[in-house]
Amino acid sequence: MRPPLEAVVAVTGMNATDNPAPGVAVCRSLRAVPEFRGKLVGLGYDALDPGFYAQGLLDAGAILPYPKAGRLAMLDRLRALRSELGIEVLLPTLDSELRAVAASERELAELGIACFVPRLDALAAATKARLPELAGRGGFRTPDSEAVGHAEAVRTLVDRLGLPLVVKGVFYGATIVHSEADAVLAFHQFAASWGLPVIVQRYVAGEEYNVAALGDGEGALVGAVAMRKMALTDKGKGWSGVTVDGPDLLRTTSSLVQALGWRGGLEVEFLRERATGELYVLEVNPRFPAWVYLATGAGQNLPWAYVMLACGEPVPELPPYRVGTQFVRISLDQVQDLATYGALSASGRFDSVGVRRAS
Repeated sequence: MRPPLEAVVAVTGMNATDNPAPGVAVCRSLRAVPEFRGKLVGLGYDALDPGFYAQGLLDAGAILPYPKAGRLAMLDRLRALRSELGIEVLLPTLDSELRAVAASERELAELGIACFVPRLDALAAATKARLPELAGRGGFRTPDSEAVGHAEAVRTLVDRLGLPLVVKGVFYGATIVHSEADAVLAFHQFAASWGLPVIVQRYVAGEEYNVAALGDGEGALVGAVAMRKMALTDKGKGWSGVTVDGPDLLRTTSSLVQALGWRGGLEVEFLRERATGELYVLEVNPRFPAWVYLATGAGQNLPWAYVMLACGEPVPELPPYRVGTQFVRISLDQVQDLATYGALSASGRFDSVGVRRAS
């Protein structure tokens, strides 16, 4: 394999709507490394994924089979893309991909594709369904919650935990509900979208914080950046945030990474209860967040550290991040001809920067 600065790096998650995947932010972080002379390949699931059209971001792009097609379908596609585009490092950014990638790490290495992802046991331990168990191991608090497999259990939890409640999908999504009927409806919606179990969690009123981090696989943090959400979308996703000095946030993240022996990127979602000041872990996302470019802008380029680790290179000690660094998302139109869309629709890939010049 070539050194990290010359590697062909593939990043998944090119969707970038009002609920963006992390792929664009990860690619922007890699582009921010002045010495990087390699290539960036965007991997997505739809020819209209907006990240494919971000001017100056990608050297190539390709469509993957949806995760429901299974691990072997993913491997077959990556085998072809290894031959066609020379992919050497894979950085997955979606929860729904990670189990298949982690289970395929040996086969990917045999193809010449390196990655640095969580081990299967750590992925299982970090799921929303097992968060209370992880809290006991890691010594942190989490709101009372339970993974349920049928609607009657939701009704029981309404009686036990009271209202409002938070109902969550096993992979994505969370809805605050204020009645038993809404709780049951949310259960059915998440079960239909992401399967079972569905998680029902006690609602805690407070201020939301997040930590983006990278674990070395031996229980230590390579880097971590804490931020407070300043503006949310109607889906509850952060539209603006600012880095904060959060020693308790970082300590808890370090304890969690140590308990899991975490390998790769992750995001920890926190809530500080308004009434008591208590800090709760709401969930652990097993990949970099969509706001990870804020960490890069604040001084810790976590995606680049991932690439170095995947290539077997030591990571120099990362500097302390700058507190008070803010991000604000914007929506803009990418105007160009149909060349990129045509290539993706016809062959499932493009490999020329020139097709994405603005009109």
